[in-house]
Amino acid sequence: MIKPVVHDPAALQTPAQAATRADLPTVTNLLDTLSANSDSCVGMAANMIGVNKRIIVVQMGPLAVPMINPQIINKTGSYQTSEGCLSLSGERPTTRYHQITVKFVNQNFAPQQQTFRDFVAQIIQHEVDHCNGILI
Repeated sequence: MIKPVVHDPAALQTPAQAATRADLPTVTNLLDTLSANSDSCVGMAANMIGVNKRIIVVQMGPLAVPMINPQIINKTGSYQTSEGCLSLSGERPTTRYHQITVKFVNQNFAPQQQTFRDFVAQIIQHEVDHCNGILI
């Protein structure tokens, strides 16, 4: 179900709680909401739709990939960039990393560990920041 996007900085700055299997409907809602905003959005975190859980979805080419309880465990190659956010107006400077390794569980709650690079890594970092209550 497509959900309204949260624009309240106070709500967005609250660190998210770990997700459980009971939160799987949020994955579907995030995927639907990301698809509905695909003209201006490449990733979303659950708090952007009012659910304070560690769930993100990331557009990777034609595929939107959900990550439950993502944790960045390694990062290399820092660089400066400017990012926008569907929840906030304008763009802000931030530091990102060219390569990251992420631990998460998929929709079947199977453990995953993958390395991502460049733009996909940047999207994941932005959404994990949301989970941590960090706004750029």
